[in-house]
Amino acid sequence: MLQYAAFSTELGYWGFAGQNQTIHAVVIGHHEEEQAIKALLKKTGETTSSKIKSSDWYPELREQLQQFATGDVVDFSQVKIFFPEKLTRFQRKVLTQTRRLKYGQTASYQELAARAGHPGAARAVGSVMSHNAVPILIPCHRVLGAGGKLGGFSAPRGIALKKDLLKLEDPSCAILV
Repeated sequence: MLQYAAFSTELGYWGFAGQNQTIHAVVIGHHEEEQAIKALLKKTGETTSSKIKSSDWYPELREQLQQFATGDVVDFSQVKIFFPEKLTRFQRKVLTQTRRLKYGQTASYQELAARAGHPGAARAVGSVMSHNAVPILIPCHRVLGAGGKLGGFSAPRGIALKKDLLKLEDPSCAILV
């Protein structure tokens, strides 16, 4: 059975779902707790409480996410993430490369495509980022368009939230000036 937690942060309501300390989904930037819960249910594909329950089942991760949202440097590299079998080899490579981006470090869609072994697949990288089930843990907000453009961001508040996240990590970031 999956468990989920939704909680308040400096950047709105966030939440995560999973089991046995393996994370299946993360949501960020919602205006209300109920919106975060609905987004988690949608991301996990669960619509009834018989297969998913509310619980503060992973308080260490909740605390780390709350700290991150205040601007603290947090390393999520040891958090276990569930990767669905339906992911292609390319998608797994892109997500793995994105996860390697350190706090305050950015990369372009083109750079990630090259790191994944497909230098001409920048648009495909964008598609992978838009379907990232675990933002922050796989820091898709650190991925930028050509020339340092912000590109897209599918969380609530869109680009504004992406900008806030980047500003947290590097207040002097040139694209934010």
